[in-house]
Amino acid sequence: MRIPQLHMVRGSRVRPGYTRSSTVTSQGGLNMKGIVGLIGLTTIVAIASMAPQSLAKEDADTKLGERLVDAKAVYQELLSTPDRSVPQELQENCKCIVVIPGMIKGALGFGARWGKGVMSCRNGQGGWSPPIFVSLKGGSWGLQIGAEKTDLVLFFMTERGARSLVTSSKFTLGGKVSVAAGPVGRSGEASTDLKLNAEIYSYAKSKGLFAGISLEGARLAPQKDANEEYYGKPIRVQDILFGHNPPVVRAEAKEFIAALPQG
Repeated sequence: MRIPQLHMVRGSRVRPGYTRSSTVTSQGGLNMKGIVGLIGLTTIVAIASMAPQSLAKEDADTKLGERLVDAKAVYQELLSTPDRSVPQELQENCKCIVVIPGMIKGALGFGARWGKGVMSCRNGQGGWSPPIFVSLKGGSWGLQIGAEKTDLVLFFMTERGARSLVTSSKFTLGGKVSVAAGPVGRSGEASTDLKLNAEIYSYAKSKGLFAGISLEGARLAPQKDANEEYYGKPIRVQDILFGHNPPVVRAEAKEFIAALPQG
């Protein structure tokens, strides 16, 4: 009986103890099991790469939310300061309010400071707009404020001042819009500018008490990235503050707005 010859494909010999990979077929292609495995691996890699981005966004949202909580606390503390509070007339007539918790002293410990805060404007219906996120840098504070961290509150008395901020990348206090140290005393008994002629009034916390302080030369600017991060989409500052279709307001933003003068 004739035994048929076996033709070996060159290079196809399998050594003893060695198993050919189940992913690759003898013709060099991928079998179904291998395809499923590669898809699973690709999915795991994709999810792993997305995780840090998701965590970073969550962390950013948390910090912005905390800023609103801190701003609310600072504003409420300003109003509760005995005999040194903001005059009622100023609160009732202001158009916008900026609160910057914990401004940091410059590296030299004198003069310039920087900080991040929030801003809201009246919406024409007796309420307040969703807040925007802002930064404040520069300005010579001299020795008026000696603390390492300082809480700051600004009252915009005209809409022109607020619109000047949102239509420019940098807004210098005391430039086109006048800024002055805010008067203290609920009825405005203090001797500082009782007629409220300035467009912006500023208050800073010093040694546990708030006092009016001039911020000539400081630059206030909207934080575009922070606003887009918080509201989840590209959005113009003027649409947040003055738009007819403002974005949805989160719980901490609602609480901040509720602390502002009503009516």
